[in-house]
Amino acid sequence: MLAVVGTVPDPDFPLTVGRVDMVEDKLVLNGLHVPVNRGTPALLGAMINTLKVVGQKDITGFIAGDIGLGEGSRNIYQYIVENCSGMDLNTIVFHYLQPDVDWHNKILFVLKDLAVKPIMIADAGFMYAAKMSGQAEEYDLFTPDVGELAFLADETAPHPFYTRGFILHEDNKIPDLISRAYLHKNAAKNLLVKGSTDFVADKNGIVSSLNSPEAQAMEAMGGTGDTLTGIVTALIGTGMKIPKAAAIASTVNRLAGVYAAPTPATQVLEIIQHIPAALEKVLKE
Repeated sequence: MLAVVGTVPDPDFPLTVGRVDMVEDKLVLNGLHVPVNRGTPALLGAMINTLKVVGQKDITGFIAGDIGLGEGSRNIYQYIVENCSGMDLNTIVFHYLQPDVDWHNKILFVLKDLAVKPIMIADAGFMYAAKMSGQAEEYDLFTPDVGELAFLADETAPHPFYTRGFILHEDNKIPDLISRAYLHKNAAKNLLVKGSTDFVADKNGIVSSLNSPEAQAMEAMGGTGDTLTGIVTALIGTGMKIPKAAAIASTVNRLAGVYAAPTPATQVLEIIQHIPAALEKVLKE
């Protein structure tokens, strides 16, 4: 099972578990429709369009509405803890969720007790909880942006809001931030750092980096980091090795942006629509 755990910014969206499809500009989950915008919907849209090229594979979503108060996230956490033991999980990505260290630890223990531990990917709020719990090394991939990487690199910060200033100012020293995150055991086995230059790294340092092709307007768009996490998750879910999947995902996300010819008014759905063509080109090359 390829699973996505996340929230949508709708307080009335109920806890829903099931196969996720995309029809035109909306995700469909157990008869419920969700616009494909930034956040977890963007991640899911990118995954679906990636899998159209590399082999159709069902995506199971664990989705609830949450506008930052945490109720939806806690409902998801409880459901996974109570039901995960009977699931055949291959790859699971945790995305926009209210950080909660206690629930994080309960979920981690359940996943570790499975007959085969799934590949575990974390981004956004759940990545914060993973770092705050001291269990970052249990994960196979984190996908931080530079600000989130600074949080991982700050061994004293309990939350991104409290990342120390001298670390936040090291934007141009990403290799140092990566080294610091691994030194203090606050990084997953692999990192895909998203930014004007994307970096793939592990405990030994930078594996690869990419800053082209470039569509500069993407830097101002919300959701393009979510699409990158979605592409890499889908590729990993097909069995591709993580460093290779991360490098390909970075190229595809950038190329899809170039194909979309974005302006600051462009919506992330327009990037997602170009993912199949971009991925086909990259795989051929």
